[in-house]
Amino acid sequence: MIVAGFGCRAGATVESLAAALAAAAEGRRIDRLAAPADRVALLAPLARALDLPAVTVADAALAAVVTPTRSRASLAARGTGSVAEAAALHAAGPGARLLVARRVSPDRRATCALAQGTP
Repeated sequence: MIVAGFGCRAGATVESLAAALAAAAEGRRIDRLAAPADRVALLAPLARALDLPAVTVADAALAAVVTPTRSRASLAARGTGSVAEAAALHAAGPGARLLVARRVSPDRRATCALAQGTP
């Protein structure tokens, strides 16, 4: 199972998320999408378009995940180095591994990372 995790700034659009996903996925088949609770509504249209489930990840769960990327903004806002990486790893389950570190959309408003876990 491959999970695409997302982080985004205020003002991000569905197009921002889709562009970040395209940069991270590189043709891989994605099984589910994941984002923080306050961003999952923005993710819903993309999930519907792709016919994929969207998983909500609580802020406490994000903060508990150690990520290879260390963004000061993410650390300050969510307590984790990368919201996208943390969301993907958490939603992919115990023992998940990061496949693709966060990729940034061209408008710099969204990030996406991929993690692989067991169903």
